[in-house]
Amino acid sequence: MRPFRSLLAAAVAGGALLAEPATAQTALRMNISLAQNSHYGVAIDTFAREVEKRTTGRYKIQNFYSGALGAERESIEALQLGTLDLTMTSTGPVPNFVPDIAILDIPFLFRDYAHARAVLDGPIGQDLLKKFEPKGIHALAWGENGFRNMTNSKHPVNGPEDLKGLKMRTMENPVHIQAYRAFGIIPTPMAFTEVFTALQQGTVDGQENPLSVITSAKLDQVQKYLTLTGHVYSPALILMSKAQWDRLSPADRQAFDEAAKEAVKANRARIDDDEKKAVADLRSKGMQIVEHPDKAKFQAALGPTFAEFGKKFGQENIDRIRNYK
Repeated sequence: MRPFRSLLAAAVAGGALLAEPATAQTALRMNISLAQNSHYGVAIDTFAREVEKRTTGRYKIQNFYSGALGAERESIEALQLGTLDLTMTSTGPVPNFVPDIAILDIPFLFRDYAHARAVLDGPIGQDLLKKFEPKGIHALAWGENGFRNMTNSKHPVNGPEDLKGLKMRTMENPVHIQAYRAFGIIPTPMAFTEVFTALQQGTVDGQENPLSVITSAKLDQVQKYLTLTGHVYSPALILMSKAQWDRLSPADRQAFDEAAKEAVKANRARIDDDEKKAVADLRSKGMQIVEHPDKAKFQAALGPTFAEFGKKFGQENIDRIRNYK
């Protein structure tokens, strides 16, 4: 019996070796809530290409667009469960998982794109990325949505007084919701995948998003008025299931990190390009645009809310970001 068992064990071992050759390709799934022709789509397509190239084809990223595998919050939950490998997401639902990230959503925190990118690429942003690990998520890099602007179907918005009573879709983000209430908005949190239909049906009057999202999602078809409030800088994140990250060799981890950096470059370049073209493009499609609202008025309306954020996040932490050079 023993020789037979030995032969059987050898055959099983040999079969296992044949079934999993050293060159086996591992497929990983990545999901985004926006269309392929968007600043997220460009980013994850670049990421997939770079991962495959840098791991000599051993890893292949299968990309899914327009929320095909779920909305942003569902995607983050799926990373924790290990049922999804990667996602690129706005920070909208992220504070539900990593509360420290919410500080970045304070309105009028960043001066401009150069300031925001310097903060995220520097020690402040890199320290925040480390906060994901205990939550079962590995944060690869900071991407970008851009500065958020307001649209609605009712009337032009020149100052905060024009926002009173407007029912606006917001991200599922407590900092945004608190600030928008101070403007007199009736905030209605919902996943981005539901927004177009909600605007089309009049469930909400308006929404707020960066120009890159407004254009790629064709919101001009369901919104008449756009105001360039630039009230919040909206980062994005390239996230990976920690369980999957932990399986990578040190060399493959470096490959994924470098691929994420290339993805961010492509993402930001697309935002810069969109920002240059978007206003003229949206105007040509019939939107009425207020290009220079009184931002000082918007900031003044948030005075008491800023004081509350100072207590919540620590004024020194807010000032550290605001004054970063």
